[in-house]
Amino acid sequence: MPKRALLSVSDKSGLPAFARGLARLGYEIYSTGGTLRALEDSAIDARSVSELTGFPEIMDGRIKTLHPGVHAGLLARRDLPSHMRALEEHGLRTIDLVCVNLYPFAATAARAGTAFEDVIEQIDIGGPAMVRAAAKNHAAVVVVVHPERYGEVLAALQQGDLDPLHRRRLAAEAYAHTAAYDSEIANWLRPPDGEGFPSEFTLAGVLTQHLRYGENPHQAAAFYRLGYEPGGLGGARQLQGLEMSFNNIQDAAAAFELAREYSRPAVAIIKHMNPCGLAEADTLSEAYRLAYECDTVSAYGGVVALNRPLDVATAEQIASIFVEVVIAPRVEEESLQILGRKARVRVLEADRVRSEGIDLRTVPGGFLVQSRDAAGFDRQACQVVTRREPSEAEWEQMRFAWLACKHVKSNAIVLAREFSAVGVGAGQMSRVEAARIAVARAGDRAQGSVLASDAFFPFPDGLEVGIAAGITAAIQPGGSIRDQELIALADEAGLAMVLTGQRHFRH
Repeated sequence: MPKRALLSVSDKSGLPAFARGLARLGYEIYSTGGTLRALEDSAIDARSVSELTGFPEIMDGRIKTLHPGVHAGLLARRDLPSHMRALEEHGLRTIDLVCVNLYPFAATAARAGTAFEDVIEQIDIGGPAMVRAAAKNHAAVVVVVHPERYGEVLAALQQGDLDPLHRRRLAAEAYAHTAAYDSEIANWLRPPDGEGFPSEFTLAGVLTQHLRYGENPHQAAAFYRLGYEPGGLGGARQLQGLEMSFNNIQDAAAAFELAREYSRPAVAIIKHMNPCGLAEADTLSEAYRLAYECDTVSAYGGVVALNRPLDVATAEQIASIFVEVVIAPRVEEESLQILGRKARVRVLEADRVRSEGIDLRTVPGGFLVQSRDAAGFDRQACQVVTRREPSEAEWEQMRFAWLACKHVKSNAIVLAREFSAVGVGAGQMSRVEAARIAVARAGDRAQGSVLASDAFFPFPDGLEVGIAAGITAAIQPGGSIRDQELIALADEAGLAMVLTGQRHFRH
């Protein structure tokens, strides 16, 4: 009995070589539409799938493989005589290998200006049905959904056949492929003003990189991007340096998100997911200098993110110390040559993300989903609660500090002066301890600074630490039962204090 292969692919890379390899192994090749034309153009003997179905393609190709001539040949169990008799009775034939990848739905949906109806037409129906049928019957049918598998499948077939474990791995990959595809469709179809969080939540992750290990060497890890050309770290392009690690990617993401909070040239330096340097200025090189001076000790081995193309003057400063990663929207050629003096430094180009998306955290037995904290600084929503109004300069520094504070692990305190984070207290169990750390890091620079707190002060002690260090203004959400005590304390010290009514916990 001849072997039969059904090939129907959107991604035609490697297709001719794969088809020729199958033909040399004695496979009859059947195909559809554009795949059939591609094979014929490559002088490969291929037959139309209509020879299996006895039915033409109709409805502009919407109906071509949804037929017992295809699905009976895929689903028939070779070990059941009743299945084989049914094929014979109805003049149907077995199919032994299916190579299918699906219409480019995600790429079409991502193109700006694409009409809704055009995206709908890229929802594949027959392809997923064939993939799922073949994967269900993988003991008898080899299923291939990725071109990078062509070589290993041909090699196994040349040795005789694929072993059961190999077939099972391909089947699992096939189901993951269709699940990710359906997830992309579901997320796209869901109206933006719809039900909020759906009753069933799915993610489509595409493997970007196998990582050497996770947070620690004994943990396995990999990096997946979300969707098609997502931007951010999922779409970053590495220009030089060592392979990115799990921790590098996490720190780069934190730095990337913080730097892009600001409209003026800004630089964020991250260490262990917290900013140890942050500044904005009229030029990128000045912003870097100020950010580095925030904490020159912690900046060593940090991750640097910029919200402007990396220029030569800034590259020269960065190259003067050891950093792990540099990430910018674009890196000028001469700047890359400067950083090339330290070939191990990872240099990435990353643009803005396509959408703010979701924030997902795993827990044992489940995961949490929330919208990202995309809140900016709204001066009109702020309430001045002290006798003294902030000056315009203080308002500007509070804006800077408030945007920074939401990127610092809770409990979080940020001291800012001249658009630079001069002191950061992060991840402490008590707010007063976070304030003490921020003040200690700031030293003399605390004098004349403003203080931002990601949540309210439960006691006056945290604000007292800032006042003793010389702050002139404070911004915090408010909402404590001791707010009046804090307001009285601020008035007594001549402080200007603003309540935002909005907190920025970051656990």
